[in-house]
Amino acid sequence: MAELQGQVAVVTGAARGIGRAIAERLARDGARVVCSDVVDPVETVGAIVAAGGAAEGVVSDVSDGAAAAAVVTAIHERHGRLDILVNNAGITRDALLIRLKPEDWRAVLGINLDGAFNLTQPAARIMIKQRSGRIVNIASVVGLMGNAGQANYAASKAGLIGFTKALARELGPRNVTVNAIAPGYIRTPMTEALTDAQRAALLAAVAIPRLGEPADVAAAVAFLCSPGAAYITGVVLNVSGGLYM
Repeated sequence: MAELQGQVAVVTGAARGIGRAIAERLARDGARVVCSDVVDPVETVGAIVAAGGAAEGVVSDVSDGAAAAAVVTAIHERHGRLDILVNNAGITRDALLIRLKPEDWRAVLGINLDGAFNLTQPAARIMIKQRSGRIVNIASVVGLMGNAGQANYAASKAGLIGFTKALARELGPRNVTVNAIAPGYIRTPMTEALTDAQRAALLAAVAIPRLGEPADVAAAVAFLCSPGAAYITGVVLNVSGGLYM
């Protein structure tokens, strides 16, 4: 497939996990992908290039507003366009509220929510002038249903969902769509560390009795960035195997 041929995409948190899967999928669909992360996304870039795709890496902290804006500006100056932004970078600092450290509250909101703002504002300015663009925010079912011990994470993801819907209304008149993906339990190093009992309890809560794969999330992102999703905006696409209905 080459539905995204000639387009330029930015994926944050692209060094591993879901972000890497998204970057690889968009590249496979024809986009030139700028892979951003706080660590060098060299392995992601290498995998994309080895598969015949086009990619480049950038080391950046999305919570640093000036640095994030500089990344977007540099990409636009280098390529003359910016078609897709995927705000995937995120962290967790789990604790019950009564034990939650203020610095852990701020860190999670700073990456998960402020980070999306920091990239989206300069990207939106470019897309408005182009009169085209796709923005996809990686939220979570936790932002929809809550989860004990994750007040900071849930707040950040719920905020991201509200951010998505507001921007969909703002940017729709300029042919820019804004959507969110809400993943459930996805196979990552964190879920791989679960005990057998924890895994059994987790699987009992989903309608499709398996963990999601990063590729499941990447496929949903690819659809929302495709020509076939041109009339879809303000949507929160639940990719959770039925965990949240």
